[in-house]
Amino acid sequence: MSAYDPTPAQHHASSPRTRGHVLVAHDVGLLVIRLGVGLTIAAWGAQHLFGWWGGPGIENTSRAFEKFGYPVPTFMAWVAGVIETFGGLGLAAGLLTPLAGAAVAGTMANAVHVVWPLGFFGGFGFPLLIGVGAAGLALSGPGRIAVDAVIPGVRSHHVIYGVVTLLIAAVLAAITIGIRD
Repeated sequence: MSAYDPTPAQHHASSPRTRGHVLVAHDVGLLVIRLGVGLTIAAWGAQHLFGWWGGPGIENTSRAFEKFGYPVPTFMAWVAGVIETFGGLGLAAGLLTPLAGAAVAGTMANAVHVVWPLGFFGGFGFPLLIGVGAAGLALSGPGRIAVDAVIPGVRSHHVIYGVVTLLIAAVLAAITIGIRD
């Protein structure tokens, strides 16, 4: 039996591993991860778009994209900034979580590719962590403490939602990386 399907012995009132306790712990854990990953990437996006918190703003972000070899760097800077900001806020709120997670994961795949030459500690470790966290949330869903939990149609999460959105994000990330090289 899994932790989510407790054995009859676990149904006793004195047992700390009842299904209800496990599900609450699961939902609270997902909330903490969503807030951490989502708000972190949203803050990064706000730096790129608006220059908040000492960030580069869209003009300097566009220059960086040009330096990294992206075609139409201003457009690409806007796309990345919007995905980071609003994908991050979507993750934090648990709104359209598979889509938000996949969008952030795809954007972070590009970030990892750009800073790969700097190595794990000097470059790609942080975007890798954000991307993996976002991909995990796309697959797991937001839990019950989320906006998705009250929206008909997405209320009950299925792993296929995350798989499909991550496959689309992977294809788009590969195309974006390909046009850069």
